[in-house]
Amino acid sequence: MDANEIALLSATELGAAIKAKQVSPVEAVEAYLERIERLDPTINSYITVMVEEARAEAKQAESDIQAGNYKGPMHGVPIAVKDQIYTKSVRTTDASKIRADFVPDEDATVVANLKQAGAILIGKLNMSEFAHGEPQSSHFGPARNPWDLTRSPGVSSTGSGAATAARLCATSLGEDTGGSIRGPAANCGLVGLRPTWGRVSRYGVDGAGWSFDTIGPVSRTASDAAITIGCIAGYDPKDPYTHDVPVPDYLAALTGDIKGLKVGVVQELIDPVELDLAPAMRQSVLNAVEVLAELGAEVRQVSMPLAEKTGYVTRAITHVDRVNIHPEWLRERPEDYHPNTRVHFTTANLIPGQVYLKAQKLRTMVREQVLGLLEEVDVLVQPTSGHPANVINLEQKVESQAGAKAALAAGGFRGPYSLSGAPALSILCGFTSEGDGGLPLAMQIAGRPFDEATVLRVAHAYEQATDWTKRVPPAAL
Repeated sequence: MDANEIALLSATELGAAIKAKQVSPVEAVEAYLERIERLDPTINSYITVMVEEARAEAKQAESDIQAGNYKGPMHGVPIAVKDQIYTKSVRTTDASKIRADFVPDEDATVVANLKQAGAILIGKLNMSEFAHGEPQSSHFGPARNPWDLTRSPGVSSTGSGAATAARLCATSLGEDTGGSIRGPAANCGLVGLRPTWGRVSRYGVDGAGWSFDTIGPVSRTASDAAITIGCIAGYDPKDPYTHDVPVPDYLAALTGDIKGLKVGVVQELIDPVELDLAPAMRQSVLNAVEVLAELGAEVRQVSMPLAEKTGYVTRAITHVDRVNIHPEWLRERPEDYHPNTRVHFTTANLIPGQVYLKAQKLRTMVREQVLGLLEEVDVLVQPTSGHPANVINLEQKVESQAGAKAALAAGGFRGPYSLSGAPALSILCGFTSEGDGGLPLAMQIAGRPFDEATVLRVAHAYEQATDWTKRVPPAAL
């Protein structure tokens, strides 16, 4: 198997090939390092490539497997993580000038768990500055969407989406506060899972909103997401907000059988009044729902009255949470922020206390609506985004008022699950026409807290019934 063939394997397929000793971890790492060197100067998905560390880990993995010490489906598989996740002795920048030289003295728990599972960390991925807003806010320049290099890979886990789609890592980790895993997955034609809040440790991760932040997989397939979250989920005494809830075998849950499963289509997000939903996006999700019905799911429409307001509610809370993390930076080093980040953070300091409290009350109401619906159905489905990936505007140094308002509103597609803490997954469900760029379209599947297994099962069943994941972005070829 040549290097290109290795890189085109999904993480699940590569893991199986490594287990069968058809591919060695050394060959896998070299295949990805060669692609990163060749393709990433254009895509800009990496901030730091850990060449020597990855090669050393690959040799160790090869030796362990040869000795019969096989650790599981991620053993020897190259993975990359968003650059707000700490890595011992390797810089963690948050894509900011302020953190450009910060080197942690320990690994984040998720990184330690990945290493324990035998995964090989090959680099740190680009992102929006401090996990906030637009791809152009990165101190290291914007990451590019492999489907169209003029377009955004989604925010804020920009590099996680770009690198995974471009086959520059087998799978990756992102961080989702208001949609920063699901947005890049949607823009880049991937599977992105925001786990239940408290399912995955955030110890050793620079926060964006303490009561929202989640770490999860940005992967090519549902099975890739299953093996990735299987490595990182679980209680961590270093993170008091993790729950001591058993972690299932996510891969074993992918049975392909969803007969009798109750699927609720959220009326307010498939026929929105206030949110802007592109006809192609709406139709692709409706087509996907038909596939679920053909697979035996019981589909019906449900109502979530506050759904369209959730983008505003989410941002009102997370804005305040963000600037509370390191308020001295904004006072002492304002010029070192990207202009958009500086405007957002300064604005957050002006949000009145009564607005923050009202948003918290609305959050409770949204959570009641989401969990109430999930007593009636097993999963909820709707679009992940209103539109496919937008063009990156490098000339716009400060976001316009109209653009900011549109972005706030658009958060309503992902806001219900950020606010409720329920797990939610984005999956590719079609493409725009060639005349419209052939860009990915995405469906979102949400489930009950700590029931990622059912969400993944529905995604996998849909994926197996379609052939969308067989397409490879032009920039990856």
